[in-house]
Amino acid sequence: MKVPAVSGFLAIKHLSRILAIATALVFAYATVLTKLGHDWWTDENYSHGLLIPLIIGFILWSQRERLARTSHHPAMFCGLAAVIFSLVALWAGTAGAELYIQRISLVLMLGGVVLYFWGFGLLRLLIVPLFLLLLAIPIPAIIFNKIAFPLQLFASRCAVSAMAFFNIPVLRQGNVIELMPLGARETKKLEVVEACSGIRSLMTLVTLAVVFAYFTHPRGDSGDGDNSQGPEPKNPIVKVLGQLKTFGFWRSTIIVLSAVPIAILTNALRVSGTGILARYYGTRVADGFFHSFSGWVIYVVAFLMLFGVGWLLDRVNPTKPESRRVVPQLTRPTPQFAQAEGAE
Repeated sequence: MKVPAVSGFLAIKHLSRILAIATALVFAYATVLTKLGHDWWTDENYSHGLLIPLIIGFILWSQRERLARTSHHPAMFCGLAAVIFSLVALWAGTAGAELYIQRISLVLMLGGVVLYFWGFGLLRLLIVPLFLLLLAIPIPAIIFNKIAFPLQLFASRCAVSAMAFFNIPVLRQGNVIELMPLGARETKKLEVVEACSGIRSLMTLVTLAVVFAYFTHPRGDSGDGDNSQGPEPKNPIVKVLGQLKTFGFWRSTIIVLSAVPIAILTNALRVSGTGILARYYGTRVADGFFHSFSGWVIYVVAFLMLFGVGWLLDRVNPTKPESRRVVPQLTRPTPQFAQAEGAE
């Protein structure tokens, strides 16, 4: 029986509670949210964060009936512990001027509030929106540089190998590529800067992979809560363990993890192509329109590869009804049918 959308999580009596909680969170995290929005607007590495609130809102709206059907068993102790810990983290981050801790406390606070008022059942349905918010939080600069610089070196090595394959004389010094364009009288240098390291496409593609895996998740898979066979276990730990056994969970995990090598390899391909073209058209191809256009092309190629991973996984899905082999069985004719044949 279909439950009205105004029941459960979206009931009128709960809307006032949600509004009060949202007001308190905005008041407590006003500075954090303002700085986070400013980083999304100014930092190109996290510009995809501007779309995250819209995506989360669409997910919540599209799943409103499923959220309404979820039974509520508030975990007050766990929720209160999470809320207290997030407040301590907010205080520590503010005192130490560490934005990352303050922003992580926001995600933990949201999870704690859901636990306190609604329980693990609803939190399980909100894991993906919370994870998307976590992916949109800029990581500390020291960690960012630890990731970006090795990616710069990898991209420069790939470019040098590709140019050597085409017999192009080239010299690499760290992340700087030195080559002699045709018609030039002196060598030119191409520097694989931080923006070309691939970390920007890596973060964006991982976020896109999460969204893609979520909206293409096989909803009929056992354990997803939509079409389960038999009574659904009440223990949240049993539910989580049940999810680990489903094809949908492993499909989503593989898609998200595959975004990492896809982003790295496609960026290396972009840098390699830029180096080869610089040999024939000069180093100006590394700037301006071509640089921006190649970035968009690489995004499209990376998404197509991500889509291909999902397509291949769907082809080998062992839980699809059409993938199960149907063996016809010979049955004996019924007595009525046998008598009819004898009469003829």
